[in-house]
Amino acid sequence: MNAKDEREEQLVLELLDAVGRKSDVSQRHLAGELGVALGLANSYLKRCIRKGFIKISEAPANRYLYYLTPKGFTEKSRLTAKYLSSSLAFYRKAAESCSAVYSDCREKGWNRVLLCGLSDLAEIAVLRAADAQIEIVGIYDPHTERRRFAGKTVWRDLADAEAHDACVLTDLNAPLISHQHLIERVEPERVMVPGVLGIGASGGASDRTGRTGTGDGPRSAGNRGERRGLNLRGLRRIRAAPDIARENVRFHCAKLCFAWR
Repeated sequence: MNAKDEREEQLVLELLDAVGRKSDVSQRHLAGELGVALGLANSYLKRCIRKGFIKISEAPANRYLYYLTPKGFTEKSRLTAKYLSSSLAFYRKAAESCSAVYSDCREKGWNRVLLCGLSDLAEIAVLRAADAQIEIVGIYDPHTERRRFAGKTVWRDLADAEAHDACVLTDLNAPLISHQHLIERVEPERVMVPGVLGIGASGGASDRTGRTGTGDGPRSAGNRGERRGLNLRGLRRIRAAPDIARENVRFHCAKLCFAWR
C-alpha cells in the first residue's frame, strides 16, 4: 500500500471514529476532528456514505444525523486493528528519536521547543518532553484548521509562534520538503530532525540526535521579522519517501505505550 492509500485509510478511520462517538456532529466539526479543510471532510463523508459505512437522516432545524452502519462498525474495527498492530513498534522508535533530539537540545541549552507539523509524531514528542525537561511552546502547521492539538496551541503562521530556542520537525506527510522550507526561514542548526523520519542526504543527513548537515550559514533564529509562514500548499498531496514511518498512532494508544517505557 502506498502513502496515499495509507493517508486515506487514516482519514476514514478518524471519520468513522468521530461519527461513532457523536451522531449529531456537523461537517465543520468533522473537519476540525480530522484536521482537514471542510471540502475534504465533505468528500470523505460522501465516500463513506456511498460505501455503506455511514447512513444519514434528517433532523429538525435543517440538520443531519450520521450513524455508523454494521458495515461501518466492521470497517472501523478492521482499520483500528490494522493500525494498532504496528503502533507499538512505531511508538518505541519515535519515542527514542524524540528523546535523542531533546538530549541534544539540553546540551545546547535549548529548553523551549516548537514542533513543526501536526501528526502522531508530534503527540509522542509532547509526551516525551516532560521527562526530558523540555518545554513545548506549541505546534506550527500551516495546513490544519485546529487551534489546539495534544494540549498545545497550534499556529498556522510561523511568525505568530511564541519565542523558542529550536524547531523539531514532526511532519509525517512531506518531511523532506517541510524540512527544506523550514531551514530557509530559521537557522539550520536549530532545526532538529528525529531519526524516525529517515531523512537522508537529500534532506540533510541526520545522525542519532537529529542534527542535520544542511544550510550555508546561520540565520538569526530570533529575528521574527524573517519568520514567514512556510509556503507548503499542497504538501499533503505529495508522497513522502517510502522509508518514512507513516503508521497512524492514536493518542490513547500512545499513552498506553508510554506507561510501558
